[in-house]
Amino acid sequence: MVDYSKFGPSTGRKGFPRHKEHNSKGTDKNPFAGRNDKSVLLERMKKAAAEKSEQKDD
Repeated sequence: MVDYSKFGPSTGRKGFPRHKEHNSKGTDKNPFAGRNDKSVLLERMKKAAAEKSEQKDD
């Protein structure tokens, strides 16, 4: 007879994370309904491109 209590704790489910991530879906930092607004990203990219072209022209 084998005493399985000596083998230590059982392993978790395969592919299941060991802990929760700080920015996982559904948290305050990353809510389910929170969609990234691409217009903000586009404006930031245009500003960076303008600054880069100004530096290149100098």
